[in-house]
Amino acid sequence: MNCHGQLKLVAAMVAVNLGLAVVNVLIKQILNRGVNHLVIITYRQSIAAVFISAIAFFLERKSRPKVTFQILCYLFCSALLGATITQYFFLIGLKYTSATFSCAFINLVPAITFILSLVFRQEKANIRSKCGRAKVLGTLICIGGALLLGLYRGMPLTNPSHSEPEIPRTSHPMTSISSNRTKNWAIGSVVLTAASLTWSSWFLIQARISKKYPCHYFSVAIMSFFSAIQSATLSSILDRDISMWILKGKLEISTVLYAGMVASGLCYVLMSWCVKQRGPVFTAAFTPFVQMFVAMFDFSVLHEQIHLGSVLGSILVTSGLYILLWGKSKEEKDCVIKQSQVAEQDLECNMASQVVPVTGDSLNPSRTRVFE
Repeated sequence: MNCHGQLKLVAAMVAVNLGLAVVNVLIKQILNRGVNHLVIITYRQSIAAVFISAIAFFLERKSRPKVTFQILCYLFCSALLGATITQYFFLIGLKYTSATFSCAFINLVPAITFILSLVFRQEKANIRSKCGRAKVLGTLICIGGALLLGLYRGMPLTNPSHSEPEIPRTSHPMTSISSNRTKNWAIGSVVLTAASLTWSSWFLIQARISKKYPCHYFSVAIMSFFSAIQSATLSSILDRDISMWILKGKLEISTVLYAGMVASGLCYVLMSWCVKQRGPVFTAAFTPFVQMFVAMFDFSVLHEQIHLGSVLGSILVTSGLYILLWGKSKEEKDCVIKQSQVAEQDLECNMASQVVPVTGDSLNPSRTRVFE
């Protein structure tokens, strides 16, 4: 892939994480007003299904292949892992821990995705080569930066004379604050690890879906439809209060509309496209940028303080991401060079096989024996 194509993919993933960060800031505001988490998921997935279906009808109706039962099963599992179970697990983990601790686990998604890709042989890491060592080193640096972002606050770098209460930043729409909950860090860690595992598994499933069904808009529409049904079913089981489904105020309605059309709609389409182009590890590597953008919004919009831990963690995440992307780019270039060398060798072998040797017997017909 050339430099222009590489920049397009990077720009797409930066835009995706920027859109998710805006959604996180908006949802954090309406969660403080008492809106139910699962209601938000159900509404946003329903809106995404309708919005993306309209786009898919105009863009992919002629090139869309037939949807088989196998594809539907893949999309159902994709919705279950990528939009329903993951968010539900983060709710349970948040109940036993804190939002800051949950952020650290979310930022571990790139590393878990890389490990799962190695296990399922969707990714290679040859430690003896420079690109393999760069991918491993970049992943470790991303892990360090993610942990620093979530677990270390540090001294304030802006308005140091102003002391503020601890206001954790969320990097997932389903996280909120509740000081009255009993915290059990052991159980919470297990549940948050399961949530990060399911979210990382979504990238691997999406890589397989992109190969079998390349229509990203239509696949995201079906996935959003399945997720809306799953979330509504889960919400009806946990809480049967009908009044919680009523959204009050312009902020709640506009937030749900934006979350459905942008976060659960266009962002998932772009992520599916990037997974098809560069694989699950490349796409998941940009996940920590959500928390970095949220920190920027906290400072510029909500006028929160910037702390030393946020700056150092952001630098580490950016550096690790650059090293990881360099390793993958170098690996692709080496693969292209090897393929071109193999093609040249095959061409030389074919040309050599077409040359017919000339012998003395072929020039002297009298020595040729004829059998009747």
